[in-house]
Amino acid sequence: MAEYDNTNRGIIFKNDKKGNEKAPEYTGKGNFKGTDFEMSLWVKKDKNGKSYFSVSFKEPYKKEQPKDDFPAQSDTGGLPF
Repeated sequence: MAEYDNTNRGIIFKNDKKGNEKAPEYTGKGNFKGTDFEMSLWVKKDKNGKSYFSVSFKEPYKKEQPKDDFPAQSDTGGLPF
């Protein structure tokens, strides 16, 4: 089965983990011209009471790799003996 092409597409879901009033109502992921991104969406009202969506985009979260405390060294540990 061929892999589905998600280029220039996205998906958004209701945020069931909303912890505070500033958290987005919806969150999701998308792709535009081959670049992945994350989306956050809030439902707001303008000064006349008309509802609209406010959307933000950011780079996907990437868990940092643990850093080694010591640089890689040869068997002698870089010592001259």
